[in-house]
Amino acid sequence: MLDITKVPSPCYVMEEDLLRKNLSLIKSVADRAGVEIILAFKAFAMWKTFPIFREYIRHTTASSVYEARLAFEEFGSKAHTYSPAYTDENFPEFLKYSNHITFNSLSQFERFYPQAKAYSEPVSCGIRINPEYSEVEVELYNPCASGTRFGVTADVLPEHLPEGIEGFHCHCHCESSSYELARTLEHIEAKFARWFPQLKWLNLGGGHLMTRKDYDVEHLIGLLQGLRARYPHLQIILEPGSAFAWQTGPLVASVVDVVESRGIRTAILDVSFTCHMPDCLEMPYQPVVRGAESLPAEAVKAARPEEHVYRLGGNSCLSGDYMGSWKFDHALQVGERIVFEDMIHYTMVKTNMFNGIQHPSIALCHSNGELEVYRTFRYEDYRDRMC
Repeated sequence: MLDITKVPSPCYVMEEDLLRKNLSLIKSVADRAGVEIILAFKAFAMWKTFPIFREYIRHTTASSVYEARLAFEEFGSKAHTYSPAYTDENFPEFLKYSNHITFNSLSQFERFYPQAKAYSEPVSCGIRINPEYSEVEVELYNPCASGTRFGVTADVLPEHLPEGIEGFHCHCHCESSSYELARTLEHIEAKFARWFPQLKWLNLGGGHLMTRKDYDVEHLIGLLQGLRARYPHLQIILEPGSAFAWQTGPLVASVVDVVESRGIRTAILDVSFTCHMPDCLEMPYQPVVRGAESLPAEAVKAARPEEHVYRLGGNSCLSGDYMGSWKFDHALQVGERIVFEDMIHYTMVKTNMFNGIQHPSIALCHSNGELEVYRTFRYEDYRDRMC
């Protein structure tokens, strides 16, 4: 059990028991459905925890040379790699660290496949497809939005795929349900199934939030079993990110000051939304704060003093570095801990050092309750990034 009072502030804390719970469920889905589920680094890349991951999964997915190298050197296996574009300079590095490489366009495949074919070790190549269907409502996160730069549509593929294309990669989801996957599969099969006999694998990408409490895991397993029954020669791959780290730990912060302007009270913290929780502003969404009731953002303007309703403000100089409103059962005090729940996925991988703001430490709470702080950031980390 995580003892918040022993956590340095600010700090991201992953809880081992919660991580293992997610990993056990994901492994169960993979085993029962007969598919492979791999970790997408774009959502989570806390490599100190990889020994735990390796007890449950074998591979990871990368979209950059650094991610692919992390897979090879720290996870211990070559990556399933997809990048929107490879270059003459970086493709040899991708080959070194990857066992699967997906190309975003036919022109990229034609340009780089000869190098993959001639490489000293086998590399399975694929192409990203766009079924022109997605139920992701926020366009920022919709990979199939009109005019997308991702993937090829069915009308541009030749009847016989070029030599060397062994798989299709399709990514259409974001924190989606199994029922969205079912409808997506209908579109994928309608548009692309005629090429399946020419393939060895089908990667259904990420966004399958199977560890969410209300996710219908049995429906997902049935879907995947049905897909495999229809195309028994295909290896089916899923590469979620959030599902692995979903609700596995908080970001712990502290109140630094409380200010009031025109009746709006803001608790200023030692963390920043724009630096440390960027998805809250990009998505946007209001995170759960432990011990507080989440209210509509405008509620802070109408709150009575005795209601203890606050905005929470970051400690950067960006005017919009705040969110609100939250209702507490007491008046917030300087030094008090504020715990943002579920802040492990899509946080550490997206943080920045804008304004030179102190970066939160990174820690793991082991199953026995021991807190191990993996990293504490210092001035030198900021300085070395600037030059």
